[in-house]
Amino acid sequence: MSENLAIVILNWNGKSWLEKFLPSVIMHSKNAEIYVIDNFSTDDSLLFLQTEFPDIKIVKNDKNYGFAGGYNEGLKSIHKEFYCLLNSDVEVTENWIDPVLNLFKKDIQISAIQPKVLSFTDKKYFEFAGAGGGLIDNLGYPYCRGRVFDDVEEDKGQYDDETEIFWASGCCLFIRSKDFWEQNGFDARFFAHQEEIDLCWRLINSGKKIFYTGKSKVYHVGGGTLNKQRPQKTFLNIRNNLSMMLKNLPFPKLIWILFFRMILDGAAAFYFAYKNGISHLWAVLRGHYGFYAHIPGTLKLRQNNQMKHYYQTKWLIFKHFLGNKKS
Repeated sequence: MSENLAIVILNWNGKSWLEKFLPSVIMHSKNAEIYVIDNFSTDDSLLFLQTEFPDIKIVKNDKNYGFAGGYNEGLKSIHKEFYCLLNSDVEVTENWIDPVLNLFKKDIQISAIQPKVLSFTDKKYFEFAGAGGGLIDNLGYPYCRGRVFDDVEEDKGQYDDETEIFWASGCCLFIRSKDFWEQNGFDARFFAHQEEIDLCWRLINSGKKIFYTGKSKVYHVGGGTLNKQRPQKTFLNIRNNLSMMLKNLPFPKLIWILFFRMILDGAAAFYFAYKNGISHLWAVLRGHYGFYAHIPGTLKLRQNNQMKHYYQTKWLIFKHFLGNKKS
């Protein structure tokens, strides 16, 4: 079944990541076709691939479209039943593919699946981006089994299950190509961050399922292409999260949640400024202005159906920071 799978790595000036992690992908991905979509790199990534890995298929984008747009552009020329969208800073393991494809085979309504995502730098712990499967609270704050905000759990086998989740991590996202294109792929306006959550939310609104399997395991460096302390990441997360909620939440719930989030984001701006510097306060403000600029286009992208019961936890931010709930 893996012959129906394309493993697709988006690269932008990531020669060092490809050099370090591509061998593990090749070693543990027999029968699957491996592609690198190059997002108009200016380093010698392409020369390196052509010299050291001539069997890897290369798709060249004509500019840097970001994570979301880069995949949208590159995947147009890749024709397989399943995609695995894999970050360049991920180490895969033996038998990481079969458990995922077996899940797809069991249920045609499953659109996307993620494996267990552990930290490459400390392999006993879950990694921020995905961990044991993505969930969301009633205010639109994404979190994971094994990771709530910046607190991560040690992997003790507590998430070795296979279960339905709300969103699958974009660092290692298996998805049916048919479902990806029926949703018109990622929202390219996002550029990067939370585009996979938005896509999974749209899939759920259309009646599909998102799953996690702990029988497959990968190790993710995290922040390989955009350090998590950079203001640009704060800006993208704020803007994209608000746009995602406007697109996917049902009325009238949408109105009061967005109002409440405006207040919380104001408090977060000062918290980020205290923790990471004043530039992050301005990043929150820019995120809001970016969201306002997107409103007309976002409203056009709303689907006919929005799930009313989309969240796993209520008031996560208060439970975490005031109630000391770490997981």
